[in-house]
Amino acid sequence: MKERFKFFFEQQDRPKVLVIGDLILDEYIWGGINRISPEAPVPILETRSETLALGGAANVANNLVALGCEVHLCGAIGQDEKGDKLLQTIHNRSIQTEGIFRFVHRPTTSKMRIIAHNQQVLRIDKEDNRPITEETEKKLIQYINQTLPSMDGVVCSDYQKGILTEKVIHAIMHRAKKSKKYVIVDPKSSDFSLYKDATVITPNLNEVSRSAPIKITDKESLNRAAEYLLNLTRSKAILITQGKDGMTLFQNKEKPVSIPTEAKEVFDVTGAGDTVISVFSMALFMGFDLKEAAWLSNMAASIVVGKVGTAVVTLNEINEFLQEEMLRTSHTVLELEELKKIVGLAKSSEKKVVFTNGCFDILHGGHIEFLQKAKSLGDILVVGLNTDESVRNLKGEGRPIKTERERANILSALKFVDYITLFNEATPEKLIREIRPDILVKGDDYKIDEVVGREIVEGYGAHVELIPILKGHSTTMTLEKILAKHQSSDDSNGN
Repeated sequence: MKERFKFFFEQQDRPKVLVIGDLILDEYIWGGINRISPEAPVPILETRSETLALGGAANVANNLVALGCEVHLCGAIGQDEKGDKLLQTIHNRSIQTEGIFRFVHRPTTSKMRIIAHNQQVLRIDKEDNRPITEETEKKLIQYINQTLPSMDGVVCSDYQKGILTEKVIHAIMHRAKKSKKYVIVDPKSSDFSLYKDATVITPNLNEVSRSAPIKITDKESLNRAAEYLLNLTRSKAILITQGKDGMTLFQNKEKPVSIPTEAKEVFDVTGAGDTVISVFSMALFMGFDLKEAAWLSNMAASIVVGKVGTAVVTLNEINEFLQEEMLRTSHTVLELEELKKIVGLAKSSEKKVVFTNGCFDILHGGHIEFLQKAKSLGDILVVGLNTDESVRNLKGEGRPIKTERERANILSALKFVDYITLFNEATPEKLIREIRPDILVKGDDYKIDEVVGREIVEGYGAHVELIPILKGHSTTMTLEKILAKHQSSDDSNGN
């Protein structure tokens, strides 16, 4: 999987993207609440800092720049102080601003968020949603007609603040069709017919509910609503984001693709939709298919909701998350070739790989304690498990008691065992040479120079660790106790 997306992370020639939509200044006041006002029963925020961030279509542009794209931003702002701040912040992010025009009759849209102890407690909006003037509309359309043909794709970020009028959207779709460019739309209008002929539309579940004449109560009704909107817009696909339930990709005459969320912790969902459309669009403009683009955008959303405030996601963060996800979701019992790839990935992520081996025929307390201690020495614990044939050669006929499949299943149920691989040889030397662990672990019933594989690991700079063995526990002793009890029972019954 990592190889499949290698191009996404290493390609130097990034897409040129035209972003069109409502530009918003996000203001943050950070502080703490430690007392109540004597004037009224309201909390007092003790301000510690204030920051500015890009919102709306500007945040989409910011996300794309963070991913390495060349971004040309098109929209309008007020002839006011907030507009000056917003324009300067956009300039500071190396976003092209030739397509940004100034209003005269309306203020810059802004959202002020009050954050106390990393939690949003209040938002203050300043906006005027009156339609833009015909003069501003003409300027936008002229810029779109001049700029769009040289772009790799277009992103429309509609926050219903007046920029994406019917005429502006029509101009985008007409020029994109002539230039054979993708148009990705993040909608806010409940009339999806406005977005007719967009390549992909990325609404959230609430937006779909408002736009389709179908009450959404389950997957089946969601499927019918998506089909209705696909027919209405003539789009190739609709990507519906569903918060904690991830997202679902709907394509004409294809089975819906559900992608569950991967978020570990959710602190703030501000701007998550902007991150989704940014990563999705970039991947699509780079040649990935719809499913791959959706998968990557879902991963990016899982990262950004773990941050506080309007945030962006970088390629390095997505790459690290991808590697972690691959390590987390791989099957526990692996063939050697697959295990080598996983170990290689773990090492590239600076994970320390611990290796041990054994028959683990009847798992007992000594095994459990040994494996727990082995895992504590590093990040990834790999267990080499003797096959049934190998156990018979070592222990004699009548062993193993449990089959290799049973033994592997039992080991894989232990949370501190990450990966298991079977080996048929008398010793794990071949395994050790192939996976090259950072630490080779055995019990202290061995001496260092008796450990099989010691010379191999020390030869490439790794080392051996001996772990104290819990006394009075062994498979042989366990079997002897079972047999002795069985024999005692037979004797008492006169057998």
